[in-house]
Amino acid sequence: MAKRARDSSTAHILARLSAIELVAFDVDGVLTDGGIAYAGRTEIQRYHVHDGYGLVALRKAGLTLAWITGRGSLATRTRARELGVKELHVHVKDKRATLERLQRKLGIPRERTASMGDDEPDLGLRDASAFFAAPADARERIRALADLVTSARGGAGAVREFADLLLAARAR
Repeated sequence: MAKRARDSSTAHILARLSAIELVAFDVDGVLTDGGIAYAGRTEIQRYHVHDGYGLVALRKAGLTLAWITGRGSLATRTRARELGVKELHVHVKDKRATLERLQRKLGIPRERTASMGDDEPDLGLRDASAFFAAPADARERIRALADLVTSARGGAGAVREFADLLLAARAR
């Protein structure tokens, strides 16, 4: 069960999440455990299958998914394609500006946007979202600023935990 950073009631969290149409995720440290491995010149990333299932379920429920990352690799592109994530933004310097451009393009306001991040560069996602979640192992400052801190760590089910809450909110 998720830990509440700001409001203690699950009902209040579900009410806030019920209007969400766009969900933006950082990649490294959220969808992965944050580790970076190389096999020669090839970057290897590890994704959790439960997180993938949660993302597919969100997409099938009608939510728009975006991955906004300061890095980028073939592995990131491949996994996004496998999961049907159409809004993949890599090598991003200003995550807030990128998310705000995406919101304008899609016609989805901040009030209907949620995001998830784990470190300082992700504060831009928080600033452009109505709801911000963080994995259990996010940096301390990020956890303190989050509306929700999951029980699971990044790359180990945190995205699925957040996805399940978003789906529960839609079902209400």
